[in-house]
Amino acid sequence: MNSFRRFARIIGAPGMVLSVSLMVVGAFAAFIYRGWVDNQDIIDSRDLVLQSRSQVRELTARLADQTSQLAALQAKLESVQAALDAMIPSRNTYNFSPNQSMILAEGRLTVGLVGPPMNERVNVNINGKQHSAGAGDVIHFALDPSTACRLQVQKFDMFRATLTASCAATKPQ
Repeated sequence: MNSFRRFARIIGAPGMVLSVSLMVVGAFAAFIYRGWVDNQDIIDSRDLVLQSRSQVRELTARLADQTSQLAALQAKLESVQAALDAMIPSRNTYNFSPNQSMILAEGRLTVGLVGPPMNERVNVNINGKQHSAGAGDVIHFALDPSTACRLQVQKFDMFRATLTASCAATKPQ
């Protein structure tokens, strides 16, 4: 407080009024400047929001386009995969039509589908012996004491049966 009294004595009452007036004007000018700066920030923020909204719309449209392209490509892939599976089934997997036969397991087996598949079973002829099996059933048999074979019915419908056949050498005990 001593320094304030000393300052007041040096500049006097008119100087004190001038100082207080300058401080009030300075505070008002700072207040106005701060309002202008805040207004500029609000304008810049609004511009960024509008710009980001347009970018979001553009990206949403691109995403929708790419999603439809992906769906189309997945459909194509599935159809190509189905066609490939029909032409080249998995190893040791064979598709049989009614009354069709094939030589399998490196010429060791002659397998044929006898008639069309029925509701719950298919009739399969293996090397001249007829067997009846359902989906998932496995038929085990030995060609000779050293070779064990198996035939499994994978699936069937009215027009086709899918069978898996393999033969392996038995392990001596």
